[in-house]
Amino acid sequence: MLKIAHHPIYHHPLKEGHRFPMIKYDLLPEQLIYEGTCNGENFFEPEIPNNKHFFTVHDSEYFFDLLNITLNQKEARKIGFPLSEVLIEREMIIADGTMKASEFALKNGIAMNIAGGTHHAFSNKGEAFCMLNDQAIGAKYLQNKGIVKKVLIVDLDVHQGNGTAEIFQKDNTVSTFSIHGKGNYPFVKEKSDLDIGLENNTKDDEYLSTLKKTLPKLIDQEKPDFIYYLCGVDVLESDKLGKLSLTIEGCKERDRFVLQTCFDLKIPVMCSMGGGYSKDVNIVVEAHANTFRLAQEIYF
Repeated sequence: MLKIAHHPIYHHPLKEGHRFPMIKYDLLPEQLIYEGTCNGENFFEPEIPNNKHFFTVHDSEYFFDLLNITLNQKEARKIGFPLSEVLIEREMIIADGTMKASEFALKNGIAMNIAGGTHHAFSNKGEAFCMLNDQAIGAKYLQNKGIVKKVLIVDLDVHQGNGTAEIFQKDNTVSTFSIHGKGNYPFVKEKSDLDIGLENNTKDDEYLSTLKKTLPKLIDQEKPDFIYYLCGVDVLESDKLGKLSLTIEGCKERDRFVLQTCFDLKIPVMCSMGGGYSKDVNIVVEAHANTFRLAQEIYF
């Protein structure tokens, strides 16, 4: 069965008009259950994990500044959310969701987190709605348990996974791959193991052609035991922060190709949802829901 991490804390209250659409964390599971793609048994509720898991990728000083809400004003502003104990709990629970989903993926071939994809969290700082890097934490969790040796992180959010790239820049056991908007945030990019920056307004055909030419070769080269897939839907033409021009169908085809590739090669994959900032939140929910529909179609 497809197992999906979800917790009520994912929907964190923000001031009206905030550009981050927290409501999607309620709407997405509701839609999946309403249409019959999932039922209550598909979902599990993560918890606050042991702090030791965060120290595998984050500096202890940064982590405790986050935990105690003692970041300086400049560092706190870069995160983009008003800091609070509940917000930090939320971030820790999201990371636990990714760790536990990683183990479910090993059993079932695939597992997912309704939230996550916090790829702008560096080892020693947070930015752009990201504080603790869930997929980086998940990768080291599996490796430290001795379950997997080589991990590939496939980051197809529209923004480069700069935090993930920084965390693993000297770690050859985790390969980082990012296809992103060349002219988009972060404007100073980090160096992933493989970066592909696309021009503004890139459409379905070019995007999919690039992905299909690149991913199978990369998997053959790196031979990962496990793949993390960051499937942000901010690649859509309707996205306020995106600058690329994919249709919903193109975004779905992107997900189909990644998931089918993992399935065919028998490489377990764990998916974190990443970003999506279309003005109409129903578009965001529909694009995310496609990823779950495809997971059910291909794997179960």
